[in-house]
Amino acid sequence: MFRFKQFTIHQDRCAMKVGTDGVLLGAWAEGGSNILDIGTGTGLIACMMAQRFPDARVQAIEIDEAACQQAKENISASPFSERIFITNTSLQEYITTPSDGTRKFDSVVCNPPYFVNALKAPDAQRNLARHADTLPFSSLAKGVQALLEEDGVFSMIIPTDSVSAFLQETIFQGLFLTRRFDVKTTPHKAPKRSLLSFRKRFREGDYSEGVETLQDATGNRSEWYMKITDNFYF
Repeated sequence: MFRFKQFTIHQDRCAMKVGTDGVLLGAWAEGGSNILDIGTGTGLIACMMAQRFPDARVQAIEIDEAACQQAKENISASPFSERIFITNTSLQEYITTPSDGTRKFDSVVCNPPYFVNALKAPDAQRNLARHADTLPFSSLAKGVQALLEEDGVFSMIIPTDSVSAFLQETIFQGLFLTRRFDVKTTPHKAPKRSLLSFRKRFREGDYSEGVETLQDATGNRSEWYMKITDNFYF
């Protein structure tokens, strides 16, 4: 299990465990009153968003049945159980048959599978979580376009070397990049992951970017990382 200040995540039945990417996205993503978490896995990001935005309703979807069941258990044991709802479905199915009756969200978040044409592991559940076969970038961008409110925001985390490929898909769907923060592990390494935000409408002066690090030169958590995760980590 992984224990945070306000909730605990059990993950023995989930292929993708609690990791830096999920924590970063949950701490950085823009919120709203009606939030969609695509591919919730353990339920980590859904819990983080519910904690950060106490008036929000969070709908989470997860294609893997075992992960979905464990996420439901994690949510049920959290202080946010009355505001988070989890559905065992793919994004593609959810677009056509949203089980909760909600079709638009003012905040959408996703830590997507990102391996494309890569060697697969023997573990089918892990492949489902990590490889983009069931949620290619084109389907993710199309789904966000369909489910995002006109003034809503979509936030995601993705390997930096996959950003260009995803941006090509957002162009086709009319999504505009408004925030980009590349994240290094240490000051002397190249960025490994990128936090991105998109909107349907681009306004002059609406774009911001930066480069942050997870660790300082001494190997301790950076001031930036400590600041955005202070309400979660002990």
